[in-house]
Amino acid sequence: MKKRKPKKERQKELKEKLIEDPFWTDEELTEVFNVSIQTIRLDRLELGIPELRERVKNVAEKNHTKVRSIGGKEIVGELIDLELGNTGISILETTKDMAFEKTDIVRGHHIFAQAESIAMAVIDAEVALTGVANIKYNEPVKSGSKLIAKAEVVRQRANKYFVHVFIYESQKQVFRGKFILVSME
Repeated sequence: MKKRKPKKERQKELKEKLIEDPFWTDEELTEVFNVSIQTIRLDRLELGIPELRERVKNVAEKNHTKVRSIGGKEIVGELIDLELGNTGISILETTKDMAFEKTDIVRGHHIFAQAESIAMAVIDAEVALTGVANIKYNEPVKSGSKLIAKAEVVRQRANKYFVHVFIYESQKQVFRGKFILVSME
């Protein structure tokens, strides 16, 4: 069994860890520090560090201001990372109202909307439209799943941006899309 660190040392490391990567869950942190979930929550409270949902929201708000091609509210999911002209990541928490009632499988247009909006967000253009979308749904997604979309601009030729988007649920690829976005500038 791992020896526990003194409180001050643990809190210092906790703060550093969450600055480096704000997406650690309390459950994951309990294993890293070998303490109870209550201890992690108390440490966060003492340090003024919000819970995971609030940390994700804060990161998303900072990234929304970088987006040029679409309005921040038009992005489907929460934009958690954005390097304009290069890469982006969004998270979509799926709900029952996104799914077919009979099967509880998320409707494709919600998944496509997440992919298209992260593709639009990642390009460095004021106004853009989707010219071509080559998509593939690899696995059905049940409501309640957390979808992580990763976009990358793989090439730019004149006013055309070639963007690949992969969407994962629990480390498993459920969707892939290849988009050609046209800048209207």
